[in-house]
Amino acid sequence: MDFEPWWLIAVPVLFGLGWIAARVDIRQMLSETRSLPDSYFKGLNFILNEEPDRAIDAFVEVAKLDPETTELHFALGSLFRRRGEMERAIRVHQSLLSRADLPQAEREHALHEIAHDYLKAGMLDRAEEAFLQVEHTRFAVSAVRALIRIYESEHDWPRAIEAVKRLTALVDEPVPQLVHYQCEQALSALSQKPAKLDVAQTALDAAENAAGILKVQRKGAAYQARIAILRAALCRAKGESGPERVYLESILSDAPDYAGLVAADLLENYRQSGHTDQGLAILKSHYALYPSLDLFNLVFRELRSQEGYGPAWAFAREALRSTPSLLGLDRLLEAELAVDHRAQADSPAATAVAQADLSLLRSLIHKHSQRLDRYACTQCGFEARNYYWQCPGCNAWETYPPRRLEEIR
Repeated sequence: MDFEPWWLIAVPVLFGLGWIAARVDIRQMLSETRSLPDSYFKGLNFILNEEPDRAIDAFVEVAKLDPETTELHFALGSLFRRRGEMERAIRVHQSLLSRADLPQAEREHALHEIAHDYLKAGMLDRAEEAFLQVEHTRFAVSAVRALIRIYESEHDWPRAIEAVKRLTALVDEPVPQLVHYQCEQALSALSQKPAKLDVAQTALDAAENAAGILKVQRKGAAYQARIAILRAALCRAKGESGPERVYLESILSDAPDYAGLVAADLLENYRQSGHTDQGLAILKSHYALYPSLDLFNLVFRELRSQEGYGPAWAFAREALRSTPSLLGLDRLLEAELAVDHRAQADSPAATAVAQADLSLLRSLIHKHSQRLDRYACTQCGFEARNYYWQCPGCNAWETYPPRRLEEIR
């Protein structure tokens, strides 16, 4: 390569231009730094010293001195919401919304944030109003999900169902709780007096369709058991005992773990047709394959009533030997103590254990077993004596196994 003399001039010129540019950048940075309030640097210092409360106070002061710092407002509002200081979070976002010069994109952002503030604060009406205002913006998916939670908490099942339909139009993903929304609608129709059977039928048909759309179909799923239970209840309300029995028995085969929830209804169905012994035999056979405390209690009581002390206690001894259970023994003793005193006097049990001793034994066992006589949510641990399809503690669906605490520990 040939050397050109003009290079001797170009190199110093380029160096000088770089030096001038660097000086300009430094001066601009220093100018911007001087324009920042002292509270900003105090806040940074507090963060470095791990003093978050004092840092927040310093940044709040910055926000007051410089209202243009919208990003700082959003950061503060989000921080207040996470800390549970809902009143302060709402005030921060309201101050943004009160600005007439706020760009539309940032106004929508502020509406979305204050809607979450209202939701966490339990102000559902205001939260719903705010989410509806951003439902057709870039926050649409988040807003519709929040609306679903609001309608669900209010047990407004028709609006929850409509919100789910809007969500599925935005994102291609299944919404399993839609099945339960339809079931809740059916249950509400059946609970009315007189029952709205047509409404319940339509809701259960919709639940079946929603269940069919789910990509993951699994045998024994809670929603499948629930649909069958409600179908049986609908048939019972119509006086159709045959179809009712079909639905109840389908649970024994398709969702066997849920047999304890329908055993009493199935036995009553057989009793009304004059075939109680057949119904009891079916439940007894099911217990041999899928033992549960609820089923044990029902079978023992029915055996005691139909066949007497001997067969009932033979079943109980074998059941407790194969599946030891303190709660099962407690229920067994409770059933014995509930029998008429004269009937007990004629039984072998009365000759072996005095009535007072049997009562004392049961009270001691009950003291320790009553804490196990509960269903428990697998997600939050909330315990309840009754079975729930939706946890009252964390509001999650299908988190209650259909078994008592003693059986799952």
